Parts: sequence; structure tokens; C-alpha cells
Amino acid sequence: MTIDDHDHDHERDHERGNAADGHTFDHLLAMSDQRGLFEHAKGTEPRVEHGYCTDDNARMLVVTSRVPDVGAAHQLSRLALHFTRAAQANDGRCRNRMDAAGRWTDEPGTEDCWGRSIWGFGVAAAQHRNPAVRRWAQQSFDKGVQQRSPWPRSMVFAALGAAEVAAIDPQHTPARALLNDLLGMIGPLLRDDWVWPEQQLAYGNASVAEAVMAAGAALGRPLDVDRGLRMLSWLLASETRDGHLSVTGVGGRRADEHGPQFDQQPIEVAAMADACWRAHLITGDPSWIGGVETAAAWFRGHNDAGLMMIDERSHGSYAGLHPHSVNLNQGAESTLALISTMQRTDALVGSR
Repeated sequence: MTIDDHDHDHERDHERGNAADGHTFDHLLAMSDQRGLFEHAKGTEPRVEHGYCTDDNARMLVVTSRVPDVGAAHQLSRLALHFTRAAQANDGRCRNRMDAAGRWTDEPGTEDCWGRSIWGFGVAAAQHRNPAVRRWAQQSFDKGVQQRSPWPRSMVFAALGAAEVAAIDPQHTPARALLNDLLGMIGPLLRDDWVWPEQQLAYGNASVAEAVMAAGAALGRPLDVDRGLRMLSWLLASETRDGHLSVTGVGGRRADEHGPQFDQQPIEVAAMADACWRAHLITGDPSWIGGVETAAAWFRGHNDAGLMMIDERSHGSYAGLHPHSVNLNQGAESTLALISTMQRTDALVGSR
């Protein structure tokens, strides 16, 4: 594909550096080659032999579409868009795995990679500073949004992209239809002491609450906005311990499980920052800014282990938090979570 990069309205942003939010994309550049963003790292070095995944390239499309189209963001957003578009089949389903030689190793489906691709396309279509990128992303969004997934998390991620498109085009019928289907899939809140639609917290939990409130706002359904806000308020309270964030660990959490869990993943923290940012956007309530700040503080050592999750030399994030240590590998997912969290923090701190 050919992208017209001469968007003169935003060339003046060039002097603002790699990322206008003050957080560089250096480690993402080190983790990428001409095909895309590698998935895993050993320390700071990409595990080339493990190849690439659409999940991470779609996430990279999200974070690079939020900032001025200059420097590393300019380069990486196009890399992410190329990769994610190539992953999409003609019917809108999505592949996830590419090996180091550039061969797809799986068949198209509607698992999480489909949902995250719709998220990435939706954010790029709505927010990217280059009109050609917006057009290509919109085209891919329109193709992918026709599909549906039986997996709630995949539908949640897709709904976050659909909400972006509905915000710029309130009459976009396919985006609205997906948002409506998502609200139908997420069941009622179970009980007063477990304000959640599932028997167990799993992964990307705050994204579920965000998608419900975003869909409710886009469709003019205040009861669903309130449902999402109640979910998020309960989750944030449940995952706050002694003034710091203590997110659900990789094994999930049942109602009868209490105390810190490990290992804790940066993606859970980024989901919380996104959801609290959305809650503030919808309600204007400044108290939600505290949730975003708590998420950023988690990376800076205000967590259950009291350990820094940021490598200040590479600008990457460590992969996981353990009771007395961190996973020193700096894969794509964790660094994207760090960047996303800091973007949300920078966007809101000034509004106090």
C-alpha cells in the first residue's frame, strides 16, 4: 500500500520528538525490524526466533496513533498498520502468528488478535494525524467489524475500537451494531459484594468495564454507562492495597481469594489506566484521575513488591512483577503497556 505522508498540518509537530507524551519509543524500535514488532525479548534483546504477533502490532498501532506523526511514532505506526492489515483475511478475520521468516503459522480467526486489530484500526481511523493512515485504517476496520467472536475478551477489545469510530461518526451502523452486541454479551452484575459479570476475574479486566461504559456512552444508554462505572469502581477498590495498585495475577481471582497475587502483568495496569481515563472522559469526575496516577505509580515502584518496573536505560518495561523480584525480560507487550499508561497519565495530570 502507499501512504501519503505529507500531512502538512502536523509537520510542525516534528520538533516534539519521538513521542509527544514525553515517553520514547526507543525500545519498540529496538524490538522491530522491517516486518514488524517482535513479540518476546531476553532482557532487552528481541527473541527473533519467536517471531511476531498481531496482538502486539495492533497494540503498537494504538499507542502510535495517539501522538503526533513524527519521528519513531511516524515509522512505527506505519509498520504496525502494514502488519495488522496483512494479518487480516478477506472476510475480516485475523491471523496472529508470523515466524521469523515472514510466514503466517496459523489460520484466520476471531480470537483476541481479531479484537485487538479492530481496536488498533479504530484508534488509527479516529486519531492518527495522517489522513492516508486514517483512510487505510478505516477500510480495514470496516472489513473486520463485520465479524463477531464468541470470546468475550475479543469482543471487548473490538468494542474499544468501535467506540472510537462511533465517536467520529455517530451514524456508523456497523460500529454501533458491534457495540450493541458487546453489551448483550456482557451479562448482569452478579451480586453486591462481587460487582462483576463473571464468576472470576481473568485478564484485561478493566477493559471489560471500559468497553461497557464506552458502548453505553456511544449508544446513548446511560444505564450501561452506569454499569461500566460501577464495575470499574469496584475493581479499582478491589485492586488497591495500602494506597497502591495490586492487580489480579495471571491465574485470575475468585471471590474467595484475597491478598496480593503474582505474577502481576503490566497489561493489567495499562487496562486500568485506560478505563479510569475513559471514566473521567465520560463523567468529568476528577476523582478518576487518581486511578490513572496509581497505575503509573505501579510502574515506578509503588506496587506489592516495591520494585521499579521501568528500565531507565532502554525505556522498556519488565515483563512481570513477582513477590520479591521482577521478570527482567522486556517483551513488546509490557513496554506497550508502559507507554500506554504514561500517555493516559500525561493526558490527565494537567486537568487536576
